[in-house]
Amino acid sequence: MNTFCIAILSIALSVMAQFSLKTGMSSDGVQAMMAQPKSFMTLMHILTDKYVLGGFLLYGLGAVAWLGVLSQWEVSKAYPLAGLGFVLTLPIACLLGEQVSLPRVMGVALICAGVFLVGRS
Repeated sequence: MNTFCIAILSIALSVMAQFSLKTGMSSDGVQAMMAQPKSFMTLMHILTDKYVLGGFLLYGLGAVAWLGVLSQWEVSKAYPLAGLGFVLTLPIACLLGEQVSLPRVMGVALICAGVFLVGRS
């Protein structure tokens, strides 16, 4: 698999991790625990939520994939690609009913322009 594909895989895993973590943290069980006084049990309940655990697992897999990218590319070339996570997040957020404003879309467009310029250098 070429380095660019590995980078996209890593970024996609990170985006999936974000949505998994958001699902877990928005669940009724976690929200109820967050309303309680904070304790070790609160933390354990949150960390053992299946979506929170899944999010951490996805982040871990994404980090392992990212190691493959860093082994082949300079950080100054690789890291700006992480901005593509914003691009992947935007349509998924829309599909899930999140409010996506025009300024937010324009900001993502600027990020894309920056990633394009860095990629050409």
